[in-house]
Amino acid sequence: MMTFVGSDPLRTLYDSIQTLRRDPLSAPEGSRTAKLLAQGRARMARKVGEEAIEVAIDAMRNDRGAVVMESADLLYNLVVLLADLEISPDEVMAEIQRRATIFGIAEKLPKATEEPTAFIAPALASTGKRSKSEKL
Repeated sequence: MMTFVGSDPLRTLYDSIQTLRRDPLSAPEGSRTAKLLAQGRARMARKVGEEAIEVAIDAMRNDRGAVVMESADLLYNLVVLLADLEISPDEVMAEIQRRATIFGIAEKLPKATEEPTAFIAPALASTGKRSKSEKL
């Protein structure tokens, strides 16, 4: 297994994309990122969806190498979309950390249609939010 060591590549990518957004003429000829930025947010969002589907398909095929490569494409396209929305990777990481602090593990928040489990209710109380049953 390969381990990454170095500066944060997502932050570096984000900063580079922001530079291209501020100065589109600074893009190298044939820049994929500049082209994607010029195509607009709808295209960026569609690329994120396409890459996510490719990751899922390759995972179901148990193709580890393809999952790694498609995941890199997914992260690239996600960072382009986040940059367009001016959401830094640091903000996303902060949300993951916030969830880990509240729930004890980094997990996905329950959907509005799901009833929070017993261990979530105390965390909601500290945020001032009420569960669906408390609102009734």
